[in-house]
Amino acid sequence: MGVCCSVHLVELQGTGELYAMKAMDKSVMLNRNKEHGFDTQISYYRAQQQNLVAEWKKQHLLETATHVCLITDFCPGGELFALLDKQPMKIFKEESARFYAAEVVVSLEYLHCLGTFISYKQVVGIIYRDLKPENVLLQTDGHVVLTDFDLSFMTSCNPQIIKHAVPTKRRSRSQPTPMFVAEPVTQSNSFVGTEEYIAPEIITGAGHSSAIDWWALGILLFEMLYGRTPFRGKNRQKTFANILYKDLTFPSSIPVSLAARQLIHALLHRDPANRLGSTSGANEIKQHPFFRGINWPLIRCMSPPPLDVPLQLIGKDSKTMNVQSEDGGVLIQSMDVF
Repeated sequence: MGVCCSVHLVELQGTGELYAMKAMDKSVMLNRNKEHGFDTQISYYRAQQQNLVAEWKKQHLLETATHVCLITDFCPGGELFALLDKQPMKIFKEESARFYAAEVVVSLEYLHCLGTFISYKQVVGIIYRDLKPENVLLQTDGHVVLTDFDLSFMTSCNPQIIKHAVPTKRRSRSQPTPMFVAEPVTQSNSFVGTEEYIAPEIITGAGHSSAIDWWALGILLFEMLYGRTPFRGKNRQKTFANILYKDLTFPSSIPVSLAARQLIHALLHRDPANRLGSTSGANEIKQHPFFRGINWPLIRCMSPPPLDVPLQLIGKDSKTMNVQSEDGGVLIQSMDVF
């Protein structure tokens, strides 16, 4: 729930179907210059055609005299943060952390790369800029979707096909598969993000691009495996100082594989130019040994690994009362994703 908005569980009257409704206060949006963030959310939902990230079947815009409401599919599994919080020691076993991290990789890849679309001859990508467990939602089947695109940045990207050198050995029959890369290239200087997940280049104001999402992935993976973020300080200033200068260390009390630690280390490289994912996007990350065994094309068909505390689905509260809008809501736009 943001400063100018609130999220509600709503029911389509007479159907029993549940949806999530994000209500945004018009006056606060205007005063805080939030219109751009809202436009980005709408553009994102329009852009996504392959149902890979937020699997919204339909979304509707509803406008009242005081609010604009975005109505989308409801994810009854709730937040990944809540699920993680219920586990022993507030950590996932490595198999579960691998699964959730892999699905986030695919989601970010879609935003950066596969979700590109052509508008007036411009190829566009989206930098998420607010990855954290609270913004990763779980569907009924346990698969994840990303939500809340208030801070997302829509920008141009440069699609390219990278062909690897052909092996010189005559005995080699396999040919390297060309790689499609379309990472966003335009930089932004906005100071955005969640404190413990903010990348160093945002704090220094050096300008940032899609590499900040891969930094946040490293923080997320660390938190899933160790139960906390690596650079959290006593206050905001100390946290930022830790992000900029503190050495990355791994608690020895929790056994985590070398591959996982190496991946986190590569994602949390302070220089974005040397950060894993900054050159070839998700392709680099998918090839890391930590993800060995992940069938990337079929990941959405996989069953999530079992958890110590299983996923509990959220339903309608039997005590919920019907609430009518006082200012007469009007459906202003209906958009089918499929």
